[in-house]
Amino acid sequence: MSDQVDPRLQRLLGGDRLASLRKRLRQRFERAPLEGAIDHIRVVGLSEEEHAALAALLGRPQRRLKSLQIDVRRVDADLRRAGIATSLREALERLDGSILHLAGARLRQQTLWSNVIDGCSHPDLAGLLLTPGGIGLVKRLARGDTVAAAELCRRAEAVLRLLPAKGITRSHLAADALGDAHALDNGRGAAALVLAVLRHSARPAPDAAAPIADEDGETVPESREDVVAEPAAGAERIRETWARAGVLVNELARPALFLNLPTGGTEGDRLPLGEPAYASLRSLLRSPPRWEVAGRNVYVCENPNLLAIAADRWGAGCAPLACTEGMPAAAQRCLLAQLALAGARLRYHGDFDWPGLRIGNQVMRGHGAEPWRFGAADYIAAVRTAPGLAHPLAGKVAEASWDGALAPAMRQHGVAIAEEALAASLLPDLDDR
Repeated sequence: MSDQVDPRLQRLLGGDRLASLRKRLRQRFERAPLEGAIDHIRVVGLSEEEHAALAALLGRPQRRLKSLQIDVRRVDADLRRAGIATSLREALERLDGSILHLAGARLRQQTLWSNVIDGCSHPDLAGLLLTPGGIGLVKRLARGDTVAAAELCRRAEAVLRLLPAKGITRSHLAADALGDAHALDNGRGAAALVLAVLRHSARPAPDAAAPIADEDGETVPESREDVVAEPAAGAERIRETWARAGVLVNELARPALFLNLPTGGTEGDRLPLGEPAYASLRSLLRSPPRWEVAGRNVYVCENPNLLAIAADRWGAGCAPLACTEGMPAAAQRCLLAQLALAGARLRYHGDFDWPGLRIGNQVMRGHGAEPWRFGAADYIAAVRTAPGLAHPLAGKVAEASWDGALAPAMRQHGVAIAEEALAASLLPDLDDR
């Protein structure tokens, strides 16, 4: 730009030799307060050439000084009278381009982001955006672009208006709400924001087994609204979050295993007794059975082997029993939630190892279950009476939310005991004949 300015300005402040001086003057204007003009600028550490240039600008004697104070209003007036520029700031802009006023830019950005929040009509989305994590997520998804953020929020609202659903597939929901069956795939911006809203509005209890995250799945960004998501280990969490809103994702994966859960309805609607049965997430959401479990104990185990042993021993006379098959997936969590809502008293038992305690934490906290022979006293009794059932305890230590003495006892003895190894002590509880 310097070849287009007044030659007198070029002689006063132009050229590479004064580039550092101009940069320092520009920074002072950039950092000016939001309200009020700059009256004075003190420049320190001046070279001989810089001092000479400022002295000429100020009309001062050439006595060498390391610093000078500029009376900005006086310099502005002198530049205007000479017809060189309307102000010192304009002179600097003519030489090196526009000066960004940082405080003003921040205020404009804050206003634009406030407009994004104010433009949201869905209360759950608006509530999320009022939290630091929520607005931070939107900024990351939109890559700092308020126009993209507003469009992202509009798309999320279009989805949220159709929720909760009743067993609709995610692709169907995406097509209905956004006109693209893949718009809610893992890693897409609209999906990440909707999931965050669903989790925030649900406010689940802390889960020791899996961290709470903004989004799940793993993809490579395809467009401005896409985002690199979190580890694939969260795939179950994403299915569960959608399932709570009545949306099916891979609805036939890991169906829930159970035995003798009583149901109402006609004879044809009732589930057969005596044999293990499965229910997919699809069937639990689309056609949930009428569970007749109010006030009844429903036992919950971690391992399918124990359920098979119980079926062999008691058959149709076995008490209602459900199985998480390890860490419960979406179908298992949906089943436990339905049973708890129907009034069942859930009683949980799992492996006496660190993963078993984490699973227990999730079942106890997430579904209001109580321990079923799954405390410190039960562990110590098993170690003492059947030492041959134990194997070395390994892995990352976990605490049991339901019994503060259990983890210390396990650390002390240093052995783990599989659930099915304790079948002899658990089976009498399941005799419902």
